[in-house]
Amino acid sequence: MKMNNLIKLIGLCLIVCLFDSCQIPQIATKKVSQLTPDSYAGSKDTITVSKTAWRAFFKDPALIALIDSALEKNQEVNILMQEIQIAKNEVLAKQGAYLPFASVGAGAGVDKVGRYTSQGASDANNEIVPGKAVPDFLQNYELGINASWEIDVWKKLRNAKKSAVLKYLSTVEGKNFMVTHLIAEIANSYYELMALDNQLTILNQNIELYQNSLDIVRIEKQYARVTELAVRRFEAEVFKTKSRQFSIKQQIVETENRINFLVGRFPQAVLRNSTHFTDLAIDSIQAGIPSQLLFNRTDIKQAELALKAAEIDVNVAKAEFYPSFVINAGLGYRAFNAKYFLQTPESLLFNLGGNLVAPLINRNAIKANFYSANNKQVQAVYEYERSILRAHLEVVNQLSQIANLKKSYDLKSQQVDALTQSIEISSTLFKSARADYMEVLLTQRDALESKIELVETKKQQLNAQVNVYQALGGGWR
Repeated sequence: MKMNNLIKLIGLCLIVCLFDSCQIPQIATKKVSQLTPDSYAGSKDTITVSKTAWRAFFKDPALIALIDSALEKNQEVNILMQEIQIAKNEVLAKQGAYLPFASVGAGAGVDKVGRYTSQGASDANNEIVPGKAVPDFLQNYELGINASWEIDVWKKLRNAKKSAVLKYLSTVEGKNFMVTHLIAEIANSYYELMALDNQLTILNQNIELYQNSLDIVRIEKQYARVTELAVRRFEAEVFKTKSRQFSIKQQIVETENRINFLVGRFPQAVLRNSTHFTDLAIDSIQAGIPSQLLFNRTDIKQAELALKAAEIDVNVAKAEFYPSFVINAGLGYRAFNAKYFLQTPESLLFNLGGNLVAPLINRNAIKANFYSANNKQVQAVYEYERSILRAHLEVVNQLSQIANLKKSYDLKSQQVDALTQSIEISSTLFKSARADYMEVLLTQRDALESKIELVETKKQQLNAQVNVYQALGGGWR
């Protein structure tokens, strides 16, 4: 009576667990549907730059060569390729799990049983063959085939295989997502390198400008039109600007080596042509419509596949509560002497049986796996939510940055033009004693900073263009 109550209690707990597990896919669907973005900044055009292959998106041959080399030699990409192979092997393992298992075996040995045992006493009073007693040392030879097959009634094994396939596809999308990041990182570092080259050129030009101004101030001092203070201030500015050269040269080395690391090679110079950096065109970006993110962003597809796999894993964990049906069979030969080994049917043996096994008491491990599968499914829902939200915000931020940087670059260009003209004006006024040396110094300093800021803004524009291409899901094709 107590056992019946216990079985009823266990069955009730199982029903509650199964009911709870059935609610999770509905919760997941509800949460995901609430998160799909409706618009980004009013975009309604279905044409999107993310469908453009990276070879067509980037125009610089040197940059294309770097990306090609990175896709072949980058260690992280190659590590992910091995992860894909591991996931593929897991699919093969799960696929084989619901097929029959068969094994062949052979053996030879010798037995000696105690005389004062039931078997020993029986052997002493019997003949192994007519006219020959059972020897004390009895040989044994055998050869046979054994097979077993678990009948997948509850689809536990087939669902495990489906889950493995989805996880394999998820690793493929993970590799694609990493490729988009790798291409974007190389492109951004490449543009940073070009910007540093231009900033170094601007510093060299300004050092020459400061040196000319210093020469003029020294001449003016000889005629007592300025003091030693003016000479020292201009000398300090020359030293300061020369010092900045080495800081930028160090940044160039570090940026080159960052690219070398991504490309998977030892330190060496990175080929580039930085001459016309500030003239590089910023192409207009076609963002497409928000729903295209679900098809273009590999991290969203990866999260979606992981969510589907987690849902199937719940079904696999649920099936562990149900009985397992296993059929076992064997066929072979066994004899105590090699000359009788293949005699049929005397040495032939076979067996066939079926087992029905179901967990009954102390199912805590099965329950724990089931609860964990449920928790992982909810976790996958939140990860899917986060992927969509992150993708939407990244696109909005980068599109906004492109628009704002364009306006900023136009204004900084006007600032550079105005300050460049003011350098000549201040120098002329200084020579005619209508301006003091500080006006000349500050004008040249402001012009230098504005030119460096202009190069920095151009770099930010190019980086924003790369980042929005990445945010829209481009680069992995």
